[in-house]
Amino acid sequence: MNLQEHYNNLYKESIKKIMDDTYEVDKLINSPLDKRFGITLLTRPSEAVKNNIQKFLNNVKTIEPNQYYYKNSDIHITVMSIISCYDGFQLESINISRYIDLIAKSLIKNPEIEIELVGITASPSCIMIQGFMKNNILNSIRNNLRNNFKNSNLQQSIDKRYSIETAHTTVIRFQNKLNDKLQFLKLIEAFRSYNFGFFKVKNLELVYNDWYQREKLVKKLYEFNI
Repeated sequence: MNLQEHYNNLYKESIKKIMDDTYEVDKLINSPLDKRFGITLLTRPSEAVKNNIQKFLNNVKTIEPNQYYYKNSDIHITVMSIISCYDGFQLESINISRYIDLIAKSLIKNPEIEIELVGITASPSCIMIQGFMKNNILNSIRNNLRNNFKNSNLQQSIDKRYSIETAHTTVIRFQNKLNDKLQFLKLIEAFRSYNFGFFKVKNLELVYNDWYQREKLVKKLYEFNI
């Protein structure tokens, strides 16, 4: 996959929907009735990178204060959604140790994974920071996970929604209609190629999480040092 081309296409399609007022507003973000949970393997950018992201978000907040902004504690890059969030999933229904063992088996010894976060892309429901990998090691780990879970009898929903090959991070979700759409889009465009920095992946976290990866609802199940 050509990541830049993929991000560009996403951006163009999503900005058009925002312009046309056909973007998606998420009404479940603050709903106490939202019981969607799952388990995810993820990594987190460095504090320096996350702080750069917050500077961008603070700019956006001046124009659109009523949207949902990710805190540093919640910013993440999904390596693999093992069980995609669904209403009714309970951690007690699975054997966590078997998942940990299978993930450990899927990792690559002494990997050099570096991710650079540069520029903005979008979807019809959110704004994302573009992530670029220096090599293909992360996707090799993803392929190992796909193969190993496919050959197991463990509950999983890998690639059911989409096959992940990117390293983006979601930072804004639309929870209300935009107040000043044109100014919002102008600011997003100004950060279209902004370099938020790079980081080396030192660990991966297996977490039990809600749809938005909110710290207060996330439970770390295991940390893999790589």
